[in-house]
Amino acid sequence: MAAPSSVKADQQQVVPQQVRGRKGVRRTLPLVGPAFVAAIAYVDPGNFATNFQGGARYGYLLLWVILAANLMAMLIQTLSAKLGLATGRNLPELCRERFPRPVSWGMWAQAEVVAMATDLAEFIGGALALNLLFGIPLFTAGLLTAVVAFGLLALQGRGYRPFELVITGLLGVILIGFLYDVLLVGADAGAVAAGFIPRFDGTDSVLLATGILGATVMPHVIYLHSALTQDRIPAQGTGEKRFLLRYLRIDVLVAMGIAGLVNMAMLVIAASLFHDSPLADVDTIEGAHAGLAQLVNPSAALAFALALLASGMASSSVGTYSGQVVMQGFIKRRIPLAVRRTVTMAPALVVLGLGLDPTRSLVISQVVLSFGIPFALIPLVLLTRSRTVMGEFVNARATTIVASLVAAVIVALNGFLLYQTFLG
Repeated sequence: MAAPSSVKADQQQVVPQQVRGRKGVRRTLPLVGPAFVAAIAYVDPGNFATNFQGGARYGYLLLWVILAANLMAMLIQTLSAKLGLATGRNLPELCRERFPRPVSWGMWAQAEVVAMATDLAEFIGGALALNLLFGIPLFTAGLLTAVVAFGLLALQGRGYRPFELVITGLLGVILIGFLYDVLLVGADAGAVAAGFIPRFDGTDSVLLATGILGATVMPHVIYLHSALTQDRIPAQGTGEKRFLLRYLRIDVLVAMGIAGLVNMAMLVIAASLFHDSPLADVDTIEGAHAGLAQLVNPSAALAFALALLASGMASSSVGTYSGQVVMQGFIKRRIPLAVRRTVTMAPALVVLGLGLDPTRSLVISQVVLSFGIPFALIPLVLLTRSRTVMGEFVNARATTIVASLVAAVIVALNGFLLYQTFLG
């Protein structure tokens, strides 16, 4: 039987130096955070219109789709985070090392287009929120969104933790806003429970479900999550990495769980208020905001607008951060974040300046994002199933099978969305 001192020494060998000797919350908090940054992509402004449209048209019918999408997101983000932790490299870097040069450059080019589409959705969301809250013209609101995003990005100069904390705080604002509205609106518990039974109601509901599932995984955040974990806490040896991996999974479970809860709350609010009412055809963010003010009270509309503002501000910063990771990883180039921010936000400012329909522009941005899904998801599965790349952290056979099925489903759904958009 080992002496207590030797047992304590053995335990310390698998605990990274940064948290060694800490207990309880003081140990846990430094180990979580990356997944909360990634989770912002799952509650960005592009989700608002889709979820409210689903609830208004079909009531609680598609709640099960949001649950399925969230489970897929948990698996994918866990694999991305594990890749960074196990290899010390992020997904774009590994793609550059493992794939031919023309392939990696092509992947970088499409990733830059995806970054612009991501910024389009997020800037429009932030601008819409400022317009709804203060009546600021959309173009001016877009410029103000850019200023705030620059401020959030400046936090990265102080290390990873301040940025994580601010983004987590904004995620908390989104969660509180929608939980407040759910409590005000109320919901039929029986109908909510029935919404988790997989079923459809005609072809249109299938198409909308496809949109919810297919647009769930944002390619830029798959790249980013691997970068957030690759050198966040130095780990010496396999034991310490396994210790960090346990907390990584908790981080993903909690953060993605919050994102799923927010998306479900959006649909529940729309189902409770708008379904079987004259507002059942609401399909814009402005319409949802006006409906909340009309059918509930101004405070419900205010909570919605504040949640949208937090979403737009946080997701625009996360999008720019991921763009830097993509460029540096794929082609070993780095440009100042201010320059990148200016370039990628240009399409959004053009849209706002021309007075184009914001919600329609959001939909188009989601279509563009669909093109980027295979370029991030398929390499992630291929790399995490490779023992050469992952070593002892290679996927279990069952994990690879499930991940491959998830990738195939998401890629197929996005393909179907593109077909319906252009040829349907």
